[in-house]
Amino acid sequence: MPTMKAAVYLRPGKISIEEKPVPVPGPGEALIKITTTTICGTDIHILKGEYPVKPGLTIGHEPVGVIAALGAGVNGYELGQRVVVGAISPCGQCYSCLDGQQSQCGGKAAGGWRFGNTIDGCQAEYLLVPYAMSNLEVIPDELTDEQVLMCPDIMSTGFGGAESGDIKIGDTVVIFAQGPIGLCATAGAKLRGASLIIAVDGVSSRLDMARTLGADITIDYTKTDPLTEIMRLTQGRGVDVAIEALGTQVTFESCLRALKPGGRLSSLGVYSGKLSLPLDAFAGGLGDHKIVTTLCPGGKDRMRRLMNVVKSGRVKLDAMVTHRFKLDDIEQAYDLFANQRDGVLKVAITT
Repeated sequence: MPTMKAAVYLRPGKISIEEKPVPVPGPGEALIKITTTTICGTDIHILKGEYPVKPGLTIGHEPVGVIAALGAGVNGYELGQRVVVGAISPCGQCYSCLDGQQSQCGGKAAGGWRFGNTIDGCQAEYLLVPYAMSNLEVIPDELTDEQVLMCPDIMSTGFGGAESGDIKIGDTVVIFAQGPIGLCATAGAKLRGASLIIAVDGVSSRLDMARTLGADITIDYTKTDPLTEIMRLTQGRGVDVAIEALGTQVTFESCLRALKPGGRLSSLGVYSGKLSLPLDAFAGGLGDHKIVTTLCPGGKDRMRRLMNVVKSGRVKLDAMVTHRFKLDDIEQAYDLFANQRDGVLKVAITT
């Protein structure tokens, strides 16, 4: 039986490159030869044991590759086509999917997130894709792997935060944290028509990138109190929409305190531990605030739309790839990314 290399979760703090059998696609499935993938902040939560997965699972959920084999019933695709697959792989047929909640496929919270969570993921030489007809999207010839590498997760998630926040033309928006997802939320806010976009972070290179992607004003929280400055910029009114893109108590609470009465808090962070709701910032539940969470929208139509945005040139995210590694060296990539050294934003892992 042919084997492949795969990054396998062993225990908290430990992953390893191991040999696994190359999967064989069954009915409705496809086998993708991975050409490029990356590491997500959620993968770091898994590595640290903050998000539990089964030992022996191949991790990773951001696949770009070529079709290596097709199972029965998968039509309209050809072997060798370059494809992208979303981090969320909905079945497209269950009640949740038909209700427009594809990320919650199967009626379970985060049920659409399969790769590197409930089934083997894409930090490997090959990936088995379930529900292939709902999830494979062909990459336009003019786009490179790195140009579409953000589509499966962080671009979809960041844009989803702007969409869930219901940003309207002329809105004032603040995004707390300018890591990869926060940067994509900044770009999404610009596309949605926000007239004043405020980006908050403590790393100057990330604030520079935020300005490139559409931020009008950047705040370095190590030098300036963000809430004081936000209230000054909005004449004490607060922002229409606040997007939380880190997953900490401090950033969540700061978003809530930055809101105007009746404002919208769009939460993108993956939280670990206890998250508290301060009653004063929440106005005791009487402030008409709206708090919404978003799990990365998936499916092939979402991928098609995101690649259309990339192809149009309106958003250029490939500059987020700051480091490149081979799959054999993925443990070094994890160490770099987890410890946020050397100005890392995203790493490209190639096979």
